Parts: sequence; structure tokens; C-alpha cells
Amino acid sequence: MKLFRCQSCGNILYFENRACERCGHRLAYLPETGTVSALEPAGGDAWTPLAVPDRPSRFCTNAEHDACNWLVPPGSDAPFCLACRHNGIIPDVGNAAHLASWQQMEFAKHRLFYALLRWNLPLKTRAEDPEHGLIFNVLADPPEEGQKVMTGHDNGVITIALVEADDAEREKRRHAMGEPYRTLIGHFRHEVGHHYWDLLVRDGGKLDACRAVFGDDSEDYEAALKRHYAEGTPPDWQERYVSAYATTHPWEDFAETWAHYLHIVDTLEMASAFGLSVSPSVDTDREISATIDFDPYAADGIERIVSAWLPFVFALNSVNRAMGNRDLYPFVIAPPVVRKLGFIHDLVHGRA
Repeated sequence: MKLFRCQSCGNILYFENRACERCGHRLAYLPETGTVSALEPAGGDAWTPLAVPDRPSRFCTNAEHDACNWLVPPGSDAPFCLACRHNGIIPDVGNAAHLASWQQMEFAKHRLFYALLRWNLPLKTRAEDPEHGLIFNVLADPPEEGQKVMTGHDNGVITIALVEADDAEREKRRHAMGEPYRTLIGHFRHEVGHHYWDLLVRDGGKLDACRAVFGDDSEDYEAALKRHYAEGTPPDWQERYVSAYATTHPWEDFAETWAHYLHIVDTLEMASAFGLSVSPSVDTDREISATIDFDPYAADGIERIVSAWLPFVFALNSVNRAMGNRDLYPFVIAPPVVRKLGFIHDLVHGRA
């Protein structure tokens, strides 16, 4: 994720900003140009982006619910932006609690789409591809006792449990499942990894190459899931997997690695936007030193990404511990995991 600058007053802006705190201009994200722009009214419901004055447009319909700050493509009569057009079921926005939770969901989902659009990954809606189009259903648990909503993926349909937007409930689930990390953006990145396994691996002619790295996905998934919850993880799992859940089945290993690749790249881009470097005075051999001065979305290989990530996250984990917080990134990246991340990198860049 990048930092942005107001075209009217030069103030620093963030991805989710709706208005400039300095000059008061209304703001919007323009996915076609990858920038947050200050706006001027252009008559009716149209706005002129100061970043590209020749491309007036309208806000996504979900801006009415403060759930989106994107403009629809210029010249389009579509009601929704490039991210919200993939929404299927949303919660009842007349329920204030559900609306607030859904807004948090949309903030996370829009960050996901920022990355997917940066890489120009295939993004067809369910209407465009009834079999494999990407659609998100955000569902609230029923008010009465009954089956709770399960977050998951099924042939392009991603279901996210609305309750995951409740920080206390998400922390309760994280603790109950023994997870070191559980966030909304993590759910979105993981589940969309399953979708892109379908599109880029299964349907993209990469099955053999993927199996050589992640293992045989033809293994019975339900049996593997039951075994995981009954027997737990292998004692040496950190030597080969990015997370404990990745040990469940090759599909989950791929989705977890995909999610971590997105975590790493997007976090490094923000570090680069701030001009961060890590150079500990005690590191005379420069073993944990790095300067984040490149665009990780355009990196030509996984080696540069990992060599910058490890010193950077070592420093941030140390800062978090100084505040009494959990590590920002509580995971180990062993050499086999680097190989898996490299497969994801090459797949995203079309070279796997």
C-alpha cells in the first residue's frame, strides 16, 4: 500500500481517507490510475478528479453507506466500482451494528482489490462467468440458535462471517484455535488464494509444477481436515510450512502461502512509501540490515522481497515487544517456504 498526496494542498493522504483534513476536498480512489485524488463537483452526481481532470466520474453506490471511497470507471453507467461489483450478499444496512461491521469488511476487501488490480489478475464477476466468477457473500449469524456462518471458498464464491469484524469475537476465535494471527484482511487474502488456485493452477496448466512444490492436492480434503483437528500439526512443521494451518492439505498450504505473499508485498510497499531502512548499530556484518527502496509489486524475484522482509519484520517485531504487544509477523520463513513464496510470485507475474 502506498501513501498519497492531495492534489489541492499537498497534504499526505491514506488509502481509506474520504476527505482531506487540511483543505477539506472530498477524496476518492481511482483504481484505473492507482491514486487517491481530490475532487471538484462536476454537476449532478459527477466529480472531477484533480489527478486526471479529463476523467470525470461518479462514486460507487456503496459510498452512500460509507463503505467505499472508489469511483466507478469513467464513462461507465455501472452502479458499483471495480471492487464492489463483486459483492453478492451483504448484511442488512438498516441494522446499525451490521452496517458498522460490514464497513470494516469493505475496508479490508478494498485493500485486497488494490493488490489484485496492481497485478492485473483475472477478475470476472459471477454475471460474467457463472461457473467461476468471483463473488463475496458477507453473512450474519442467524439471531436464533442454529448453524453459524463459516468463512470459506467454493468455486469462486467466498463467504465471510460478519462476526469476524467484531474484534473481541475474532480474538476469542484466534485464541481458541491456537492461531498467532487472525485479521479480516487475512481472511480475504487466504480465501481468494483458493480462487486463484482454481484459475491460475488448475485451469492454468500449472498443476504439475504446483504439486512439485506444495504436494498432491488430490489427497482427500475432508479426511485431511479431520486428521489435522484430531492429531494436530507435525512437530517440525515450521521447517516446511508458513503456518500450522498450512499443514492441513496442499490446498490450504497454497492459500496460506498466497495470503502471506500478499501480506509481505503490501507491507513492504508501505515501508517503501515511508522510506524506511533497517540498519542496527550492532549489526557490523549487515546480516539484518535492509533499505526498502523498491516497488515490491514489481520485484523481479522473490529473493529481493525476502531479503528486505526479514530484517524489516525482525525490527518491527522487536518494536512491538517493547510495547508489550504480540509480534507483527509471528511466523518463520524457512527455505522451503521461500521456495513456495517464489512459486506464488512467479504465478502472479505469469512465469510459474
